[in-house]
Amino acid sequence: MEITEIQVEGYEKVARCRDQESGLHALIAIHNTALGPALGGMRMWPYASEDEALFDVLRLSKGMTYKSAVAETGLGGGKSVIIGDPKKHKSEALFRAMGRFVDSLEGRYITAEDMNIGIPDLEIVRQETKWVTGLRREEGSSGNPSPYTAQGCLIGMRAVMEEISGSKDFTGSHVVVQGVGAVGGALAILLKEAGAKVTICDINEDRVRELAEQHGFGVTTDADHLSIECDIYAPCARGAGINDETIPKLKCKAVAGCANNQLLEPRHAEALRERGIVYAPDYVLNAGGIINVSVELLPGGYDEAVAMERIGRIYDNLKLVFEISREQGIPTNEAAEHLAEQRLEEAAKRNA
Repeated sequence: MEITEIQVEGYEKVARCRDQESGLHALIAIHNTALGPALGGMRMWPYASEDEALFDVLRLSKGMTYKSAVAETGLGGGKSVIIGDPKKHKSEALFRAMGRFVDSLEGRYITAEDMNIGIPDLEIVRQETKWVTGLRREEGSSGNPSPYTAQGCLIGMRAVMEEISGSKDFTGSHVVVQGVGAVGGALAILLKEAGAKVTICDINEDRVRELAEQHGFGVTTDADHLSIECDIYAPCARGAGINDETIPKLKCKAVAGCANNQLLEPRHAEALRERGIVYAPDYVLNAGGIINVSVELLPGGYDEAVAMERIGRIYDNLKLVFEISREQGIPTNEAAEHLAEQRLEEAAKRNA
C-alpha cells in the first residue's frame, strides 16, 4: 500500500492511497478540524480520472466543514472517495485496504456512509480501523443515517415553506423530488405524509414505478422534470444540477433538496435569487445524517432523543440563513458561509 500526500492550499491534509493487491485507488481530504475531528462519509464512484475525484472530494470535505459548523456538531469537515465502479469493484480486500488508509490518519478523519457505500461495506472497513460511524444499532452505533437526513430535510423544508408562503404547512403544496434513492425516496414519503402533492423522477425507472405504486406519487421523467410548476424543487441525486442550463427552465418558488453541492458554481445562488427563487443551502438542509452520526461521539454514546432534538435545529439554522440573506442583501449560500465562518472563528478563539 502506498499513501502519498497532495498539497492543496486551504486544506489541512489531502492524501492518496494506491494498493496494487486490492486495486484500491482512493482519496481522503481533511478540510478543517478547528471544531473537532473531521467527520464525513465515504463514497464510491467510477470517476473518469483522479483529477475528477480530487475535485469532488475537495468540494465535499469543505462542505462538511460548513455543514458541521452550522449544525454545531462539534466536528470538522472531511470526506473520502474510492475510484471504481461499485457494481464491479467492491471486495473485502478493497474495503480492508480502505480501512487501513483511514486508520493511517489516526482519528483526524472519521468515516461514515455516503453514495454507494452501505453498512456491510463499512463493517469490513471497521475490521481495520475504529474510526467508523453509522454502523448497526445492534453494535451500539447509530445505524443508517439516511432516514435522519430525510427527517432533517423535511424539518428544514418547513422553514422554506414559511419563506415562500408564510406557513410551515405542506398541505396543498407541490414538491418535485428528483432522485429517489435511500434519502430522496424517504423524503418523498415524508412529504406526502405531511400533506404535499409529490411528483418523483429518477434515472432508475423501476425504482420510480415501485414507489409510485406503493405511495401514489405523481411521476415524471428525469429529462422533463425541470419544466413542472411546483412550490419546491428538491434535487436529491448527484450535485451540480443547478447551473446555467437548468436555472432558466425552473418553474419553482424554491430549491431545497438533500443532494450535496447542488450549485455547479457559487454564482448560481445569485442567479436563483435574481429569478425570485429561494435557495436552501444544501449543507444546512441535509445535515440530519451527520448530526445523527455525531451523537455517537458524545460521552455516553448514541441517544436517538438527543439526535432528534439536534436535528430539529435545522429549521432554526435555515431561518437564520434567510434572515442574514435579507439583512445583508446577499444570496443564501453566502449567508450560510458567513454563519459557518462565524462559528469557526468562535471556536478558534475558544481554542486559542
